[in-house]
Amino acid sequence: MTILWIVLGVVAVAVVAVVVIYNGLIRSKNQVDEAWSDIDVQLKRRYDLIPNLLETVKGYAAHEQATLTQVIEARNSAMSAHDSGDIGKQLAAENALSSTLKSIFALSESYPDLKANQNFLELQRELTDTEDKIQASRRFYNGNVRDFNIKVQVFPTNILAKQLKFEVRKFFEAAEEEKQPVAVKF
Repeated sequence: MTILWIVLGVVAVAVVAVVVIYNGLIRSKNQVDEAWSDIDVQLKRRYDLIPNLLETVKGYAAHEQATLTQVIEARNSAMSAHDSGDIGKQLAAENALSSTLKSIFALSESYPDLKANQNFLELQRELTDTEDKIQASRRFYNGNVRDFNIKVQVFPTNILAKQLKFEVRKFFEAAEEEKQPVAVKF
């Protein structure tokens, strides 16, 4: 009879351990999904601001069509990648869009009237604020991905995670061109 109680105790502890591990994995997975949703909200805001910014710039820099076209194409590519649901494609497309947006702000330096235009200044401020929020959301996402990946990879959680098909998530990383040092010339 004592052996039966010991076996039942071990089984009960094992069941409780599995439940605790599983609930921890689900909690972490949901936190990663929530963090990605935060990025999504800011990206939507960025997508909505870009056409307004481009319309303002078009009036001043009509002959800079190549720059404007690049931004439009990068925005459309990012929106397509967003709709595809492939996080890898989304990460690459968003990094490309961030790079092309910098060209719009650089373009404003060549046009003093544009630089002084209230609509442009307000849109630039809003877009800069949105970019800051996207960066904060990316850091939050990466922190949650780190925590989730640790849970998926450490023992004994990794055993249950593998059985339940929890997979390591990708971090949001900076594009290669953003990692290069900025050239400052006087």
